[in-house]
Amino acid sequence: MNWFVVMLCIALVVSAIGFYKYVYFISLGYGFSIAAIGIVSFIIFRESIDALGIILCLLLFLYGNRLSGYLLIRELKSNSYNNKMKGEISDGKNMKLPVKLAIWITCALLYACQTAPVYFRLNEDNEAPVSLIIGILVMVFGVTFETVADIQKNNAKKSAPNTFVSTGLFKIVRCPNYLGEMIFWTGVLISGICAFDSVPGWIFSILGYLGIIYVMFSGARRLEIRQNKHYGEDPKYQEYVKTTPIMIPFIPLYSVEKHKWLIG
Repeated sequence: MNWFVVMLCIALVVSAIGFYKYVYFISLGYGFSIAAIGIVSFIIFRESIDALGIILCLLLFLYGNRLSGYLLIRELKSNSYNNKMKGEISDGKNMKLPVKLAIWITCALLYACQTAPVYFRLNEDNEAPVSLIIGILVMVFGVTFETVADIQKNNAKKSAPNTFVSTGLFKIVRCPNYLGEMIFWTGVLISGICAFDSVPGWIFSILGYLGIIYVMFSGARRLEIRQNKHYGEDPKYQEYVKTTPIMIPFIPLYSVEKHKWLIG
């Protein structure tokens, strides 16, 4: 429980960047909070940490910095993206302070819960179980999958900025970057599953996992609505969305637009 409080405080400090710009609560504040938790986890457990524990912390650090670094570069360098997002994402200027505080605390809680399996695992003295090794492999696959999807999307947009992306990993699902993120956090959960020796450990970890899955599907819904608005009259786009699952391969879920409970 003490470690959870520490990680929550870290997430609160880092994600406070959202008070400068509302969207940073869930973008830059997200990635950099995860990276910071990875660093602090290593520092706290440095005297007892083993090689696999170091890899866990390093993966959190790399994942968080890669994500927020990608978002920051896109925001700073892509004028077309910024212009397109002006009407899509609220700037939060008229948002009341109590609402911002609620969002800030909720986001920090989510980030601390998401990473709970890692510091619960690092606090466990037992030798590394098979689940830890499997979890690390799944994490590596997830972050690689997400990175490749982002690169493919960037390259496709450079050659055809006004066309939807349907090549590479986008042939498998329409949101492969979100899928990669879900794979990564599935690996995080698996890595610590044998270290949950208390009810709080299970609660924090399960809530964090379910929370990020919900966020990813909410993001997929926002993207679908935006793409329907821009490409809805394109016959090729209509064919693409009818034949390509939105998030999970081989699962015939092609749309989440009507699921209004996926907010955010």
